[in-house]
Amino acid sequence: MDIFNHSIILGSASPRRQQLLKDAGFSFKTVSINADESFSATLKAEQIPLYLAEKKASVYPEKLKDDEILITADTIVWVDNIVLNKPANDFEATQMLQFLSGKMHQVFTGVCITSNRKQVSFFDETKVYFKNLAAKEITHYIKNYKPFDKAGSYGAQDWLGLIAIEKIEGSYFNVMGLPTHKLYLQLNSF
Repeated sequence: MDIFNHSIILGSASPRRQQLLKDAGFSFKTVSINADESFSATLKAEQIPLYLAEKKASVYPEKLKDDEILITADTIVWVDNIVLNKPANDFEATQMLQFLSGKMHQVFTGVCITSNRKQVSFFDETKVYFKNLAAKEITHYIKNYKPFDKAGSYGAQDWLGLIAIEKIEGSYFNVMGLPTHKLYLQLNSF
């Protein structure tokens, strides 16, 4: 399939995913998909974002045309066998960042590519190592950067990522919400 001759639809309101796909050279239109993001407690690690990415694809409201490809994705932070999604408020954001402080955590992004003929899902995993965070750093970050749209309450590309991340094993772009290298490979073989 020649992916550059297809209409790509990104089913995501995430400005980071939109920027990454644009930076990767793709033309696409963006559609916000309002899917229920609940999941079974039996799901673990990469199973969660894979399930949610597929769930988002399943509620896309239109029938895909022959030349259209829908991309949906979900990202979670996984630490000590606990999932950290997006915080609801300052208190949850503070708790999450205290929990991540001084630890290694995993970032999993699940991606689902859908056409009117087939569907392929995959995930990527990145290990992120945080320094110990001072309470004043956490407070400053939440107050000034309001990370309520970010899994684990932080963005690797903003202030906290710049001062807290000691080491990354795997794709940096996966931590931002879209493993562009794997997406490109999957689209080329789709």
